[in-house]
Order: sequence, then structure tokens, then C-alpha cells
Amino acid sequence: MLVTQQPVLRRFWYPVIPVERLQDGPKPFRLLGEEIVVWLDSNGVPKAVQDRCCHRSAKLSLGWVDGDAIVCPYHGWSYDGAGTCVKIPQTPDRPSNRAKVRAFHADCKYGYVWVALAEPLTPIPELPEASEPAYRCIHQFYEVWRTAGLRLMENSFDNAHFSFVHRESFGQFDKPIPAQLHIEPHEYGFRFETVAPVNNPAAQKQLLRMDSDTTERHMTSDWFMPFGRKLHIRYPNGLVHAIVTYATPIDDDTSMICQWAYRSDTEEAAAAADIIAFDRQVTEEDKRVLETTDSDVPLDVSSGEERHMPSDQPGLVMRKQLLQLLQRFGETEARRQVALSRLQEKVS
Repeated sequence: MLVTQQPVLRRFWYPVIPVERLQDGPKPFRLLGEEIVVWLDSNGVPKAVQDRCCHRSAKLSLGWVDGDAIVCPYHGWSYDGAGTCVKIPQTPDRPSNRAKVRAFHADCKYGYVWVALAEPLTPIPELPEASEPAYRCIHQFYEVWRTAGLRLMENSFDNAHFSFVHRESFGQFDKPIPAQLHIEPHEYGFRFETVAPVNNPAAQKQLLRMDSDTTERHMTSDWFMPFGRKLHIRYPNGLVHAIVTYATPIDDDTSMICQWAYRSDTEEAAAAADIIAFDRQVTEEDKRVLETTDSDVPLDVSSGEERHMPSDQPGLVMRKQLLQLLQRFGETEARRQVALSRLQEKVS
């Protein structure tokens, strides 16, 4: 699936940039191939419009914020959050009602500005941990990966890779068969629960306050269609480590990885820097493999383009639900020609 060619994917919320990065002015972002500019108005409310002045196509993101409007750096045309040009310095008495740029839905939640390029099908997911005093929030990663969002999502729910990809961090190489899991689908995602035995290396022993060499993760995982997830991990001692990850689609081949965590302990018990360092090791192990995978992920598994095994079930459910989403909105799965050629060769 080529995400930039599936219009329905524009109807979901994606975190695009941490709010703190907008304190010094507007910033550019590419979302699903769309060049946008994001800024905060005088009340701190996020705005997002097309990053292209309608006068001579200059990038608005090179400009500045004046009150609630963004000012083009080329000739000073100003645009409000609705995309309307509200000021033309050269003709102050004759504003043009035809001078507009496209505007997009913008909101602020969990420390990020979220953007939807078209009318959202669902709200930004609710994360109960965010409002519970027992948890602290640790912002971890905001970085570009050269991989498809769907690949990252499937990996997040694939416990069979632990023994191999994460054998240097927590995976148990001698236990490659993952435990059974139960998936509860809903209209725009699913939830599943399972228990995973894992190694407890020295770095984790201190962070978890557990001395054993192995432990168990009681995991409740939520998939938020199309490219978001929450992994709620509870350890035997009651500690909760909940990781939220979004693979915001920049284009067909790259994603902005936005990840933060909620912990039920304190900074005194486990330093945020140490928690980030361990999770960094884990994510780098994933990144090393995921950036070698084909970003054009086939949703239609009946084609036989890829082979599957029982532990792939969460990913197969994702593909099925995404394919049904496309069909519901009258779309067909967009693929690269090279992928279609490979499939034709396989069939012949």
C-alpha cells in the first residue's frame, strides 16, 4: 500500500511535531506527501496550512508569526489559521478574497501538535495514563525512520521477533515460540492481551527494581488505525511501563517516529535518562531490521506475495481492516509497479 495515494488515510489524526518546538516560530512538516506549515497563534492554539504562499509559491515556514497569522517571508502576505490571506502590505486597502491556501485540522494533545488533512474519522485516542497522577510522562523519541508505518505497527505486535531482533536486550533466544494471544477488534483498531517471558539484563534490573535474571511482561496492546499503538506492560512487582508510538507517515517510504512513555514510578526510583537509554537500545534493534523491509506492504494477503505464520495474526488483522477501510470508501489498494511486476512473475 502506498500511503500517499490512499485519500482515506488523510482522515486520521497524526502527531507531527512536539509543541515545544514551535515556541520559536513556525515549522515545516511533510504529512502523507503534503507539505504543511505548523505554528501556534497568540493563544497557543496550533494552526496548520499548506506550506506554499498563493502569491509566488514561497514557503510560509520560512516566515514568522504575527499575532494569530503566519507571514510569508517573500512579500509579507499574512494568512490566518483558516488559510485566508488577511493582509497584503502592498495593497492594504484592497484585500483579495481569492487569496487563500488550504488549511488543515490541528489540535494539541500529549505534548504534540496533531494534524488531520481531511475531516477526521475518529478522535485522537484517549490515553487514561495521561490524566492519572500515578503516572509520569517521559518523552523519548522524535526521529525519521526509513520504513513504512504499517511495518512498524506489525513489528510492535509481533512477539515472535523478540528472540532474534532483541536477543541483546531482552529477548530469550531459546524460546522462539510466543504465547497465545486474544485479539479484540473494533472499527478502527484492536486490542490484545498476552504474557511474554523476557530476559532481565543488568540495566533493566535497576530500572525495574527486580533482581531476577528473567521476568514476565503482562502486555495489553492497543492498535490505533492506521499507524499508532500503545503497549501497556505490567511487571510482576506491579510496575507499569506504557509505551505510545506513532509512525506518522511522511511519504510512502519514511515515517516520523513519535514515542513517549508513562511510568508508574518516580524519577528517584528510575531516572528518565536511563529509561530512555534502554528503550533506545530496543528501538535501534528494531530500526536496523525494519529499514531493510519493503515499504510497499501488501494488504491483500491472498496474493501470496508474502508468506505468513500463526504469530503474524495481529499484522494480518491490521491488513484486513485497512483493506476493508479502503473498500468502504471506494478505494483500491495502490501499489508500486515493481511490486505488481513481482506478483505477476510469481503467478506466471
